[in-house]
Amino acid sequence: MELEEILKNEPAFRKTQVEKAIFQDLITDWEKATNLSKALKEKLNKELPLKIKADVLVSLKSNSIKIALLLKDGLKAEAVLMRHKSKRNTVCVSSQVGCAMGCIFCLTGKGGLKRNLTAWEIIQQVLFFERILKKENEKVTNIVFMGMGEPLLNYDNVVTAVNILNNKNCFGISMRKISVSTVGIPWAIKKLAKEKIKPNLAVSLHTANQGKRAKIMPIAKNHDLIELSRAIDFYIKETGQRIIFEYLMLKGINDSEKDVFDLAQFVKQFKAPANFRQGKNFHFVNLIAYNDFKSQDALELKPSNREKILMFKEMLKEQGIDAVQRYKFGEDIKGVCGQLAYENFIEPSPLEKLELEP
Repeated sequence: MELEEILKNEPAFRKTQVEKAIFQDLITDWEKATNLSKALKEKLNKELPLKIKADVLVSLKSNSIKIALLLKDGLKAEAVLMRHKSKRNTVCVSSQVGCAMGCIFCLTGKGGLKRNLTAWEIIQQVLFFERILKKENEKVTNIVFMGMGEPLLNYDNVVTAVNILNNKNCFGISMRKISVSTVGIPWAIKKLAKEKIKPNLAVSLHTANQGKRAKIMPIAKNHDLIELSRAIDFYIKETGQRIIFEYLMLKGINDSEKDVFDLAQFVKQFKAPANFRQGKNFHFVNLIAYNDFKSQDALELKPSNREKILMFKEMLKEQGIDAVQRYKFGEDIKGVCGQLAYENFIEPSPLEKLELEP
């Protein structure tokens, strides 16, 4: 991260002081860091300013908040705070501006990939919400890398960001509460398995039929399900963790009884390692209702109906697989899965917009 370079000539304890000021004291101006020299504060103000600029939308339905982080080059990266009644506060962060994966069900990739986000730009998304929650004596508790972009194609910056999120001197968020989602980049999954960090890995599968997957997810043309399954198996054996499989429910495409059995067979091929903790089902699927948007694709996509999703869920359970339907946070502010797009930040009504200056 940029901070390492700025402090390279400073004594080691200075990094701890600076981290405390940013992540625990949550200062918004370096002048408030009273234990730093004037010269260092001036340098930090110039090279790592703490002011975070963002457009903000608040959902009237779910109390979730979506931001478009304003970057130095004029681009924007969207992130969403999802607030649960249990005081669990999950931030869905972006790792790239746009996306190169081209999945036909996702709005983010329609404009292509603009660039990777730096580790600091990823962290700023979380820091913005942490400052807001501080006013209510709450904190960010969970992180999901499920926003704009493919996290494993911005590998180094994402790994750096995960380390900062987990660092007890920074956010101190448990690895068990950090999830990285991928469309399935085999070489990167294997590389991540070897890292010291052990976040949850979520694989956007969406179908266990190779032909169907290649039609809706271009990545599957270069990395088929056999190659993906080998990488997943490697990750499980190296980390001892289960994989979260993400499954977007598309009407008439991947929601038949045959699709259930294909999915069950794919998921159940992975065996729980000996050190997997008891009390949890090793096989887990997240069912996601497709969020429609206007598209020019020849293949018209519609969400599966409620009854079909319930049938899918029950049939998976009969196969011994835990399945849950993900709740929609921020549907009214285009903050749900597949609808984040930096050039599509909708203008809210006065009631929906908060003047939030953390």
